[in-house]
Amino acid sequence: MAKVLVVTSGKGGVGKTTSTAALGAALAQNGKRVVVVDFDVGLRNLDLVMGAERRVVFDLINVIHGDAKLPQALIRDKRLENLSLLPASQTRDKDALTIEGVARVISELREKFDWIICDSPAGIEKGATLAMHHADTAVIVTNPEVSSVRDSDRIIGLLDAKTAKAAAGEKVEKHLLLTRYDPARAARGEMLKVDDVLEILSIPLLSIVPESEEVLRASNVGAPVTLNAPQSTPARAYFDAAKRLQGEKFEVVVPEERRGFMGRLFGRRVA
Repeated sequence: MAKVLVVTSGKGGVGKTTSTAALGAALAQNGKRVVVVDFDVGLRNLDLVMGAERRVVFDLINVIHGDAKLPQALIRDKRLENLSLLPASQTRDKDALTIEGVARVISELREKFDWIICDSPAGIEKGATLAMHHADTAVIVTNPEVSSVRDSDRIIGLLDAKTAKAAAGEKVEKHLLLTRYDPARAARGEMLKVDDVLEILSIPLLSIVPESEEVLRASNVGAPVTLNAPQSTPARAYFDAAKRLQGEKFEVVVPEERRGFMGRLFGRRVA
């Protein structure tokens, strides 16, 4: 049965769109039929990260309003035939989204795919609540900083109150994806440590994506990092996340600070 996953956060700029693309590609690379859906109407970026910006003809709003059929709007990835994109509109606003229209699109997507990954806009307005409404599972993307964690806590509350599962007395399965983590800065107290974030949010840790230029480089060339640099540390973190989403259970390894030769030598002298 198809699973609807929302990638969400309260704060912008934490890596939702790059994470949506990377997780979608990782699941597709594992043989699953995957569609990534951009709910950030008016500010779409998922098509850029997927390298499909020149192939957009119809979008989510066109399908919702009956201007196009779903197959016309779906864009199949050229690198992975079982990965597709449903882009957002760049010229409409979030009021163009309707509860009934989103429900109809999600229902139709469930018949075609194993995973439906909804890239939510930041915040708690209409686009975000509709992106999470049909979710079976949520990935809350958080940076290790106080404002990001606080906003994510608010999103967790919405997932427990404003979704179809909540209305039915059920719980959306929630996972924490910690992005842009730098162990050296965490050790110096310049960002929160992993345990601090987990203590505040109290949801299972899906994976830790370290700060890396590979993520930005992949976005700039229009490819998920799991395709553009599959051996990189961030890509491995996303591959692990995809495995855990499919039910595999293994420990999340917290990245440690890497010290050069002089740092190790100095450390031995202190010891």
